[in-house]
Amino acid sequence: MNEAVPGNADSAGDPAGSPSRRSVLRTTAGMAGVAGMAGALGGLGSGTAAAADSAAASAAPPRRGRTMAGVPFERRGTVRMGIIGLGNRGAGMIGLFLAVPGVRVVAVCDPVRAKAEAAAAEVARAGQPSPAVYANGEHDYANLCARGDLDFVYVATPWDVHFEMARTALLNGKHVGVECPVAMRLDELWELVDLSERTRRHCMQLENCCYGRNEMRVLRMAHAGKFGELLHAAGAYNHDLRELLFSPTYYEGPWRRLWHTRLRGDLYPNHGFGPVANYLDVNRGDRVVSISSFGTPALGLAEYRQAHVPTGDPSWKETYIGSDRTISMVRTAKGRVIRLEHDVSTPHPYSRINSLGGTRGVFEDYPARIYLEPDHRDHQWGDFSAYAAEFDHWLWKEHADPPGGHGGMDYIMVYRLTQCMRLGLVPDFDVYDAATWTAPVPLSHISVKAKGAPVPIPDFTRGEWRQARSGVDSARPE
Repeated sequence: MNEAVPGNADSAGDPAGSPSRRSVLRTTAGMAGVAGMAGALGGLGSGTAAAADSAAASAAPPRRGRTMAGVPFERRGTVRMGIIGLGNRGAGMIGLFLAVPGVRVVAVCDPVRAKAEAAAAEVARAGQPSPAVYANGEHDYANLCARGDLDFVYVATPWDVHFEMARTALLNGKHVGVECPVAMRLDELWELVDLSERTRRHCMQLENCCYGRNEMRVLRMAHAGKFGELLHAAGAYNHDLRELLFSPTYYEGPWRRLWHTRLRGDLYPNHGFGPVANYLDVNRGDRVVSISSFGTPALGLAEYRQAHVPTGDPSWKETYIGSDRTISMVRTAKGRVIRLEHDVSTPHPYSRINSLGGTRGVFEDYPARIYLEPDHRDHQWGDFSAYAAEFDHWLWKEHADPPGGHGGMDYIMVYRLTQCMRLGLVPDFDVYDAATWTAPVPLSHISVKAKGAPVPIPDFTRGEWRQARSGVDSARPE
């Protein structure tokens, strides 16, 4: 899936395998900051939706700008793109940006110069002017963001630096899209919300799974009432990454594995959470109010290391605390329930679960199957493909065989993003969605440590979730 696979090392001046002091201090400080919320959990007990809603609302800092809900992009003929991070993910996305009409790649950045220059050469081969290359150390991205000829900055780097890069782009007046998760700390999520509102620039979680063909079909069926009144949904990132996490070449350094030495909760909720949040109109008529998370012992990575990694490898100095599997129950203001799962440390066929249920039936993915009344009977699953002609999103009808990875959803995401920018449309999701979909990262850690106690999820919209508004189930532009 669209892991933020970087071409960036963990931090400037630190040997491979060693997190920077700054990184460790920021992580520790962030956990200490959000842990202050945990002290208030004793009064919640099992809690109620109203209590969680009240606690979360009171945690919202005062708004310093104006809402970004419903704010359109400025219309432009060409979208001028800057790309930060040219490892597996960033380099893989270059071709898609080049394939979409009206997009020009103006600048590329990676501290590994060979990767930046390879990306620049690919842009030139596509017939565009050679982009500017920023490869002078870990912080050259700031010079890219300061350019006056960029409209959008795309970030595909290690999670540790997503927040700093998004922040820098916003402060330089650029719209920014970040691979997931958009940040790792609750205070960082609030700062991105604040900066987006103050700078009047969109900060987006570029969640490709929201543009999967199945996900978009289910979304349209839900909005058409095919599932009746919606009751529950489930999403996950269950993906055996053990071999890649210990690979000396796949990631640029051990940054992703090191997060399993720092946090116990769901490190990567967005792929599962984003699509099901869309189904339930989260931030567009409903909102999530609390999360209760449970984690298994952390055994899988150490067991894999024992069997496959030489004893002299630096990873043998690591102690893993990240739960092999986390299971979180998220409650919404309307009383609905969302189940989230995360497991990259044990053997498991790939699954995002991707389920939606209501009073008239249920959809479950991996494999795709559906059961709806009155269409199906006798407790036998029906054929989900039978709903394609009526309910496939117009984007998939116009791009039936899109290029690129992940079944074409990457291309659909890039096409739709840049279409909204060129036509001056409201984006399909915004900074409030980015913060909401990422909030389980720090909050599930707190809940796991508190043995599953419910933790309030802040209302990043500051009350605007009550207003229905458009999202990924968009109308085709004229």
